[in-house]
Amino acid sequence: MNNEFFEALDLLEKEKQIPKQYMIEKVEAALASACKKEYGYANITVIIDPEKRDMKVYRKYKIVAEVEDPQTEMTKEQIEAFEEEQKANGVKLKTRSKKRSIGADYEYELHPKDFRRLSAQNAKQVIIQGVREAERSRQIREYENKKGEMLSAIVTKVEDSTGNVVVDTGISQAVLLKSEQIPGEILKVDDRIKVYATQVNSGEERGPLVNLTRLHPDLVKRLFETEVPEIQDGTVIIKSICREAGSRTKIAVYSRDESVDAVGACIGNKGSRISVITNEFNGEKVDVIPYSDDVAEYVKAALSPATVKDVSFDGERQAKVTVAPDQLSLAIGKLGQNARLAARLTGFKIDIKSE
Repeated sequence: MNNEFFEALDLLEKEKQIPKQYMIEKVEAALASACKKEYGYANITVIIDPEKRDMKVYRKYKIVAEVEDPQTEMTKEQIEAFEEEQKANGVKLKTRSKKRSIGADYEYELHPKDFRRLSAQNAKQVIIQGVREAERSRQIREYENKKGEMLSAIVTKVEDSTGNVVVDTGISQAVLLKSEQIPGEILKVDDRIKVYATQVNSGEERGPLVNLTRLHPDLVKRLFETEVPEIQDGTVIIKSICREAGSRTKIAVYSRDESVDAVGACIGNKGSRISVITNEFNGEKVDVIPYSDDVAEYVKAALSPATVKDVSFDGERQAKVTVAPDQLSLAIGKLGQNARLAARLTGFKIDIKSE
C-alpha cells in the first residue's frame, strides 16, 4: 500500500477527527468484500499494518474431522495435500497459525494482483460510506453538546422555491426551514446569523442532523447572556422571557446586587447592548422588564410601555388592571399582543380596564 493512502488517513484524523484505526477497519472490511466478489472465496480477512504500511489478505478455513462445507472447512489431510501442491508449484505459502488441531483456524495468505473495476468500485463505496458514518457520528456528538444553545451560522445557499436556507454552523451544513425563520426576514448568501439548536436527530441515518430555529425565545435569552457581562457573571438573572418572533419580546431581569441596575445593564450605554439584539432580529422590539417579588409591581412593569394605575387580584393567578383611558390601547397592544405577552411573562391572567 502506498504512502498516500496512510497520509490520507492521517489527514482524516487531523481535519475531521475520524480515528485512523476506525478507517483502517472500514478499509479492511471493504477490501475483504471486494476480494470475496472477485474470487468467489468465503472467509476472507484483510489486515492492514499502519506501522509497516502494508496489507495482507488471508483465506480462512476451519479444521474439521469431516468436511460439510468445502468453502469454509478442511481436514488436516486436505491441508497437508494443499501445502504439498503449492510447494510443488513453487509457491511459498505463508500461514498465520501453525496449529493443526480440530476446531482451529487455518489461514493462508493470498496474493491478489488486481481487482476488477466492479470490485474496486465496491471497495471505494464502502470506504466512502465509512467516512460519512464517522463524520456524521462526530457531528452528532458536537451537536449534542450544542443542543439548547445559540450557534453562529453563515448562509451558504437560499432555495428560491421553498425559502429554506442552507447554513454553515461550523460543525456541518444544516438547513434552516422557512417555517423556522423570523416572519418577514429576507436572508441572503453570506449573511451571518444566530440560530438555536432545538433537537439533534441522532437516531436517523438520513435526514437533518439538527433542527435549527430563529423563533425560540431562548435564542434571545442566549444573545443577552452573550452581550451582557452582568448576566455572564451571575449579577443579573433572567427570571422569565416570552416572545412573538419578528414582533416583540419581553424579558424580566433581576439584580442580585442593589448597586447594579438590571434593566440598565441589559440596555447598555445609549442602548448599545439592546441594539445588538434588535438588529440581529430585524428590529424586533425588546421590552426589558424589572422583575419584582411584589406581584402587583411586576404586572405593572410587564405591561410596559403602558402606564398602569392600579392592580388588584381576583382569585388565583388572575389580575385586574386599571389604566387611564389614553393608555388602554397601549396596554392591550395591537391585536392584544402586549397584554398577551405580559400574561405569559408573569404567569397571570390579566384583565385590563379603563378607569
